[in-house]
Amino acid sequence: MNFSLEQLRAFVAVYEQRSFSKAAVKLDKHRTTIGQVITNLEDQLAVELFERVGRSVVPTDDAVLLYNYAKQTVQQAMTFDKVALSLSYGELESITIAYCSFIPPWVIADIRLDLHTQYPNMKVNFIIRTKPEIKKGIVDGSIHFAFVNIYRSDVINSIESTYLKNLPFGLFAGNNNPLVAMDSSETFHGMKNSRQLILKSLIDDEMGEKVIFSAEYEVIDQLALVVKFLERNIGWSLLPKNIIHNDFVSEHLSTFECDQFQETIQVPLSLWNLHSKQISPIRKVIIDAFNQSVTD
Repeated sequence: MNFSLEQLRAFVAVYEQRSFSKAAVKLDKHRTTIGQVITNLEDQLAVELFERVGRSVVPTDDAVLLYNYAKQTVQQAMTFDKVALSLSYGELESITIAYCSFIPPWVIADIRLDLHTQYPNMKVNFIIRTKPEIKKGIVDGSIHFAFVNIYRSDVINSIESTYLKNLPFGLFAGNNNPLVAMDSSETFHGMKNSRQLILKSLIDDEMGEKVIFSAEYEVIDQLALVVKFLERNIGWSLLPKNIIHNDFVSEHLSTFECDQFQETIQVPLSLWNLHSKQISPIRKVIIDAFNQSVTD
């Protein structure tokens, strides 16, 4: 059987919207057109895809089975279109790189410096975004690259994902915080009964059950602000261990040990981008700069 992309797009839209009218709006088509396309597809397949319930539709078991295959085909077609279109373009004049807030600023600075060396005339924008915002931005083209916590993540086919490394997280507090002076056998009790500062991006990436230890916790959006709070002995925090290798962490900050915290928390990080002829060489520069800047 041969199916047109128009049929598959209509099927995916109706399945996701649970409505012919909403699918028509999404695809910029008339409702009658979408209804006829679905009817034709059902005739070709000789199966019913949707049960009409008032103004809504309910996918049949056959539709549920076919949805993922149709979705993948539509996404692959979109990727083909974008890659084919990119072949006729020259170098990018501007790119936007999104990242999660726990990546230290000097890592971003190192990446920017290498990009400046290789592409001195290219404008580079850096923005902090959540994973859903990143996925949407890459698909619609407003974000070209993104550093993403893939602790829990399903990447769609139109996004290229390159695994970078696991970032180890450790326990940090100000030098005068009582936790620093405690024996490692006692710190777990102290952690549970004192203020914990948590990076918002870890909560956004569904790691709450893994990183929250104290009932008295506060969520902070920026890594730099967490560090400043710790320096002033406002709580303790889980932070990337590699921050201790840079001047970003002052002499007022310390790590501490905990017997109940034997297994280091690892946060898997990937670089996401769209498939594109112009993006591939830039991607290599970004990856090389990241690997040189981030030490285990």
